[in-house]
Amino acid sequence: MAKTFITCAITGSSPMPKHPNFPFRPEHLAQEALDAADAGASIIHVHVRNSETGVPSQELEDYRKVVGLIREKNNEVILNVTTGPGCTWIPSEEDPAMPGPGTMMFTAERRLEHILDLKPDMCTLDICTMQLFGGAAINLKPMITKLGHMIQDAGVLSEIECFEAGDFVFADDLMAEGVIPKNAPFTFVLGTKYGLPATTEAMQYSKNQIPRGAHFTGFGISRHSFPMAAQSILLGGNIRVGFEDTIYLRKGMLANNNAELVTWGADIIHKLGGDVATAGETREMLGLTR
Repeated sequence: MAKTFITCAITGSSPMPKHPNFPFRPEHLAQEALDAADAGASIIHVHVRNSETGVPSQELEDYRKVVGLIREKNNEVILNVTTGPGCTWIPSEEDPAMPGPGTMMFTAERRLEHILDLKPDMCTLDICTMQLFGGAAINLKPMITKLGHMIQDAGVLSEIECFEAGDFVFADDLMAEGVIPKNAPFTFVLGTKYGLPATTEAMQYSKNQIPRGAHFTGFGISRHSFPMAAQSILLGGNIRVGFEDTIYLRKGMLANNNAELVTWGADIIHKLGGDVATAGETREMLGLTR
């Protein structure tokens, strides 16, 4: 088995769950990231939140603060910063052709403002168009084409997030047209309401759709987190854990922090006969330079 790298998604952009240690202030987010890295995570998936209310933030200064605090103490861990916010459409009840409350649609430049400013190692590129979390995620080809080229021009590696079956066909076309690089890693998001189910069959199907030899990470939402982590490992993939996906280690057992979730993930890797990749080894695997 090749070594397995661990991504830790420390906070996400969903409503705040009921957890006494859920991170949202910059100092807390950064410390959770640093502790997750110490526990074995090679990649930190970064979202930010308003430091007073905890609601998801898209402000450049919030990204600068969190990334800066992490980099002050750890310059080796890979930072994978989100570009997901800015593709949500919720139609108005009075006129479905108009946006209703909760709609958040950004230009490509606005979606990538923090990426172009901070130049992290990686950033996500969500390519789905589907019902998602009560609205519609809209990522049509003209927008994704512009995002993909801007990300490459910035020297940042895009991670392709796939939520449903059609995303793999879309990814093939994007790669053939040079919108996403040949070495782009994939992430399979399993268990969303109308996306790929969190099943062995869906994970195997997803692996079969990507280019041979491509790096992939498979993960499940909520109670599916660790079962899908194990499935990804068995298929030669990598794993993602963290409070974005679940706050539980198992049913009824809250994780104290993100590092504890990483430790459980690393334990699964070891018990299945594998080894956890260091940040340096993961950089080599993904072709990332310092």
